[in-house]
Amino acid sequence: MAYQTVQQEYLQIPVVTRAYTTACVLTTAAVQLELITPFQLYFNPDLILRNYQVWRLITNFLFFGPVGFNFLFNMIFLYRYCRMLEEGSFRGRTADFVFMFLFGGLLMTIFGTFVSLVFLGQAFTIMLVYVWSRRNPNVRMNFFGLLNFQAPFLPWVLMGFSLLLGNSIIVDLLGIAVGHVYFFLEDVFPNQPGGGRWLKTPFFLKMLFDTPEEDANYNPLPEERPGGFAWGEGQRLGG
Repeated sequence: MAYQTVQQEYLQIPVVTRAYTTACVLTTAAVQLELITPFQLYFNPDLILRNYQVWRLITNFLFFGPVGFNFLFNMIFLYRYCRMLEEGSFRGRTADFVFMFLFGGLLMTIFGTFVSLVFLGQAFTIMLVYVWSRRNPNVRMNFFGLLNFQAPFLPWVLMGFSLLLGNSIIVDLLGIAVGHVYFFLEDVFPNQPGGGRWLKTPFFLKMLFDTPEEDANYNPLPEERPGGFAWGEGQRLGG
């Protein structure tokens, strides 16, 4: 019975969020069990181009370091904000969500080449947080019960937290930059005088991922509780 309950809850997770978080957890588990090593996963343009190790284009987004506080912190934020995006502004638009993944991953791969980053998963998480925060500007956030602020400041608060932990903020800045490029091209520029929509989801992605019917039994997470934890809890203004 417990297994069926866990399985049911797992299958209730939207498909893109489920696939990405599962891949991240399994990759970390494989490293912990010493089935593979981080040296087989990290981003290395020379090995990709010269040795045709093309899997590195994907695996560098799946490894967040050994199991510990940093890994759990990133997994929680990845799961929560990826799911809230998929169930919120991308509800019924799975193909568009996948296209955002591909667009963001491509930009990060290009930028990562110049700043010598070997793992881009944390930057990708910040990108998801940034897009969600800009699309929910009226949500009030609470970080560890210490700071109260509106959602658009969340990526910058996380960057400050990384700085306090002694981590490099290059990763956070990369995620914020890529998230802003996507948000500007998708949400801002099309609504400007003389603007237009530059980002168009390819038709084959729509054929693969978009379905006309919605599951009547689907139960999304409430977006009124972004983060869902003491460091990411919030409520909408006026609510």
